[in-house]
Amino acid sequence: MRISAPLRVLVKRFAPVAMSWALAVLLGVLLGVLVAPQASAAPPQPLKLPAFDGLAQKASKSVTVTLDEKLLALAVAFLGDTPDEVAAKEVARGLTGIYVRSFTFDNDFAYPVEEVDAVRRQLTAPGWQPVVAVRDTKEHSQVDIYLSVEQGAANGLAIIASEPREFTIVNIVGRIDLAKLHQLEGKFGVPHLPDAANK
Repeated sequence: MRISAPLRVLVKRFAPVAMSWALAVLLGVLLGVLVAPQASAAPPQPLKLPAFDGLAQKASKSVTVTLDEKLLALAVAFLGDTPDEVAAKEVARGLTGIYVRSFTFDNDFAYPVEEVDAVRRQLTAPGWQPVVAVRDTKEHSQVDIYLSVEQGAANGLAIIASEPREFTIVNIVGRIDLAKLHQLEGKFGVPHLPDAANK
C-alpha cells in the first residue's frame, strides 16, 4: 500500500463533475491509499442503472452513455491519430464498458433520489472498495468513489455525485490504469472537466 498519485488525479478529474472545485480539493486532501495495479483480473458486472424515464425532458442538461464491450470497440475505431486520441485508445483497450448518467435541473430534487441511492447500495457488494465518501448536510450533497480491485489490479470504477439540482453516475468497467484515466475525458461520453480540474 502506498500513497497513490494516480488516485489523486482520479479524484481531481472526476469528482468535480457534479460538485465544485473546492470540494474536489477537499477530496484530494481526504485521499486514502490504493494498491497499484499489477495483474489483470476479471472485471465486475456493470452497475444496474435505472432507466430514469422522463428525466431528460425535465433536465436542463443531460448525458446518457451506454457502451458495452462491442460498442466501445466500435467507438474506439472511430478515434483518429492525434496524440490525445491515441492515448485514449490505449486506455480504452483494457475496458469492457463505459456507462454515464448525468442530469442537471432548474429545481431542487427534480429527480428520484431513491433511485440514485439504490445505485449506491449496489456498491456495498463484495469486491467494491470505498475510496472516498463525502457528505455535506448543509448543501445536501454526496460524493462516493468506489474501486473494484482484484489481485492487485483495479478493474472497475464507480463515481456517484449528487446534489439538489444535479447528479452524475460514472461506471467504468475493465482494466483501469488510473495514471492514464484522464485521457478518456471528453471521449466516449466521459465528462470533460473545467480547466481548474486539470491543474
